[in-house]
Amino acid sequence: MIPPQEASARRREIEDKLKQEEETLSFIRDSLEKSDQLTKNMVSILSSFESRLMKLENSIIPVHKQTENLQRLQENVEKTLSCLDHVISYYHVASDTEKIIREGPTGRLEEYLGSMAKIQKAVEYFQDNSPDSPELNKVKLLFERGKEFLESEFRSLMTRHSKVVSPVLILDLISGDDDLEAQEDVTLEHLPESVLQDVIRISCWLVEYGRNQDFMNVYYQIRSSQLDRSIKGLKEHFHKSSSSSGVPYSPAIPNKRKDTPTKKPVKRPGTIRKAQNLLKQYSQHGLDGKKGGSNLIPLEGHEHDFRVKHLSEALNDKHGPLAGRDDMLDVETDAYIHCVSAFVKLAQSEYQLLADIIPEHHQKKTFDSLIQDALDGLMLEGENIVSAARKAIVRHDFSTVLTVFPILRHLKQTKPEFDQVLQGTAASTKNKLPGLITSMETIGAKALEDFADNIKNDPDKEYNMPKDGTVHELTSNAILFLQQLLDFQETAGAMLASQETSSSATSYSSEFSKRLLSTYICKVLGNLQLNLLSKSKVYEDPALSAIFLHNNYNYILKSLEKSELIQLVAVTQKTAERSYREHIEQQIQTYQRSWLKVTDYIAEKNLPVFQPGVKLRDKERQIIKERFKGFNDGLEELCKIQKAWAIPDTEQRDRIRQAQKTIVKETYGAFLQKFGSVPFTKNPEKYIKYGVEQVGDMIDRLFDTSA
Repeated sequence: MIPPQEASARRREIEDKLKQEEETLSFIRDSLEKSDQLTKNMVSILSSFESRLMKLENSIIPVHKQTENLQRLQENVEKTLSCLDHVISYYHVASDTEKIIREGPTGRLEEYLGSMAKIQKAVEYFQDNSPDSPELNKVKLLFERGKEFLESEFRSLMTRHSKVVSPVLILDLISGDDDLEAQEDVTLEHLPESVLQDVIRISCWLVEYGRNQDFMNVYYQIRSSQLDRSIKGLKEHFHKSSSSSGVPYSPAIPNKRKDTPTKKPVKRPGTIRKAQNLLKQYSQHGLDGKKGGSNLIPLEGHEHDFRVKHLSEALNDKHGPLAGRDDMLDVETDAYIHCVSAFVKLAQSEYQLLADIIPEHHQKKTFDSLIQDALDGLMLEGENIVSAARKAIVRHDFSTVLTVFPILRHLKQTKPEFDQVLQGTAASTKNKLPGLITSMETIGAKALEDFADNIKNDPDKEYNMPKDGTVHELTSNAILFLQQLLDFQETAGAMLASQETSSSATSYSSEFSKRLLSTYICKVLGNLQLNLLSKSKVYEDPALSAIFLHNNYNYILKSLEKSELIQLVAVTQKTAERSYREHIEQQIQTYQRSWLKVTDYIAEKNLPVFQPGVKLRDKERQIIKERFKGFNDGLEELCKIQKAWAIPDTEQRDRIRQAQKTIVKETYGAFLQKFGSVPFTKNPEKYIKYGVEQVGDMIDRLFDTSA
């Protein structure tokens, strides 16, 4: 059991805790009552606020709706007023822009195009909303008038600012590709930049808004005229320059034109200049091949004069292969070649200009029309050259034909650029140059064949034959003609190949053309040899005939050896050089036989036999006298005749003299030694007129009119 004292204490402790719990419970109860009261008060306040809000909402919402309606009405009024202003503005467009349109776009294109835009919008408005209104007709008329003024301005700008390109600038442009020393590229400014931009803007407007393509016709007509006039001006420049200074010129750099105009010769075709240079070399240095670098054999004395005469006639004689070849013909050839190059460069520049102005899908057609006049002019001139060559062939005048070679070569070299420039043009335009090339190849081949036939059939046997047996004019002309072909090997070979009918010729190679040219040269040389043989029969003296053939064969051989002709000949005839040497030796031997009538008198086989110390019989003395007299007369006669003959080649002349001198001196020396001391006459000086060395000296003076 728990002691009473502890129970009493435990009890008091419990009672104290109970009292505390009761006090806490009473506090909580009071708090709950206060909280309930506060809740009731808050609910009352919220209820009152809700009531007030509902009243406010019921008052504001109608006002808000009325305000929205008023704002919408205001916006509609403003839009209506704006639309009215916009519509009314269309009715004032005509009056607002009429003055600007009437005064035209010159000097104020931007403002003018702005007015045209307003007029166009007015037209569109009236067409959509009031197609029957008089205002539509008014703005339509104003729009058409404005478009006409723009077209007129386009024409005016193109006409006023499109200038002919000067010949000097064209020559700079042409030479720019080959002039490695040129410091700046040569460019063409067809229109000032500001004008170009105006033209481009007008063009774009006419295409996009004006629905007009007539300005393209205006453009190509104006630019076509300038292109054609530029090329014709270049041709006239050649004629004027050649007549005044002899050589057209072109400053190397355009921006230095005013300060340092430098004359520079244009490139020559190479045909006539070569012939003229050869003639100049002949006149100044002779033909020894040292000073003048000639391809021909040396000439001296009267033969030199004769050769210069030959070549002068070759350049001017109406029957020679170089007939009529003068400076004017050179100028025509040079002018045409440069006009072809000028056309390519100017056409390229024209297309660049056209690409900025003409719409893309119209560019090719417009360009085709633009170049037609200039291109047709070039083609017509080319056909005239072909026609002149055709007529010249009939006259056996091959000078005009020679102009075809440099022109044809240039056309073929320029054809890739031509094709590139004409890309996209009509087929008829593209085919013009190939057609001209074909015509020139055909006429060139015809000329070559006729020249070969003319060499073979030249009828001049009795007239114009050199009395001294020197080189015939026909030979020098033929060789000169062939040498000039060296400058045009590919061109001449292609001419010949173009006439071949075999399947291989359709795609002929350069080797094939070279073989054809070699065959042709061999044919000309063969024909020349046949003609020379025929001409040599004109001479009554076989020895002079032999000298004539010797000179001509030697001339041909030396000319072949000192040029590339020998390599060309060797392509098809490996033994040509040896053959000519054999012919030369044969003629030397034929010539030497002319001395037999001199040496036969004193030859051992024809001398009388007698015993030394035995007195000669009258018959034997007479025979010795006849031998001396026959030798003396024959020697004097031959020396007199042959002194007037010519062997231009110093080496050959010395060789022939030495060989003949050796034969005659040996024979005469033996004869003189045997009979010189024999008492066959009382007047030995009458028969023994010459010593052995005197005979040698006389032979040394053969073929020398100055001796």
